[in-house]
Amino acid sequence: MSSKIGFWAFIIGLIICVIAGFVSSWSQNSAIIVVLIILGLIVGFLNITAKEITLFLVATIALIVTRGAFSSLSLWNLGKHLDQVFILVATLMAPAAIVAAIKALWAVGKPGEAS
Repeated sequence: MSSKIGFWAFIIGLIICVIAGFVSSWSQNSAIIVVLIILGLIVGFLNITAKEITLFLVATIALIVTRGAFSSLSLWNLGKHLDQVFILVATLMAPAAIVAAIKALWAVGKPGEAS
């Protein structure tokens, strides 16, 4: 049941990111940012398993690094809106990445698991 909640938190977060990225007045709305952070925490706690941590963290880093990649696309302000969508997706994924990183550090530092 908790994996379904995490999955739906991710899907709802992505939908919010796309809509808010194209509605300029929403993209900087504090309430939307807080909702994305909460959904990201839910995703991080409920969806990311130990074997998925590395892939998840690499994907999150890729999202953050590619920020601004579409800014030069000026047709219908599409570049601006796509950049805003990806910034919001990074906002959604950052809390989940923090949770995943802490889980990874916890697993590495846990005593009694030496090989």
